[in-house]
Amino acid sequence: MIDREQLHRDGYVLLRGEIPLDWLPDLRRAFDAGVQASEHWPVPRGPGWRHSLLDLDPIVQAVCRRPRLLAAVGALIGERYFLSQVEGREPLPGGGHQGLHRDLSAQRPGDTVNALAYFDDYGPDNGATRLVPGSHRPTPDAPAPSADDESRSLQLAGSAGDILVFDADLVHAGSINPGDLRRRSALIGYFAESNYAAHLKTARLRSVRMDTSERFEP
Repeated sequence: MIDREQLHRDGYVLLRGEIPLDWLPDLRRAFDAGVQASEHWPVPRGPGWRHSLLDLDPIVQAVCRRPRLLAAVGALIGERYFLSQVEGREPLPGGGHQGLHRDLSAQRPGDTVNALAYFDDYGPDNGATRLVPGSHRPTPDAPAPSADDESRSLQLAGSAGDILVFDADLVHAGSINPGDLRRRSALIGYFAESNYAAHLKTARLRSVRMDTSERFEP
């Protein structure tokens, strides 16, 4: 069950063990098979990361439809929504650091939700995500988040098979991978149905190959 009150208060939920363990070997293989160099994407990817084109893989698609994941996404968006994108990401050794930032909703607060499905164990040793709980609904007079203000951030840690679900307006960031441990994941995006036309205009630039016509109810 999803604690909706806590989800809306914190702006995120970490779903422990949501991916069946016997799916993980195939998910890792799909990630590795789909790795593309930056120059092979329509829009070049940033340095310090390994990027994988894996949105047509059936097991990846099944991960995007896990029951608790869809329940959390629906609770945050609050209206009909669709799966807009899924891409593999992994911080390279010595790479992956990001300043704290928001991805930002498309048209209204709460209409965009992201999820990170972890294919490997994650924590400080391999660049796990940092986030600031409750930062997704700032007051009108609140200053913009500072990329370097880590006073309220926390770094996640957990096991392969966990899925982090968060409002796109939540302050978060990737972290440096200080060693050579792998941290493969799938970054999944969901939009409110009202954003579908805008999504189609940029789908090719975002390397979206999958069918995005399916709709989900909150």
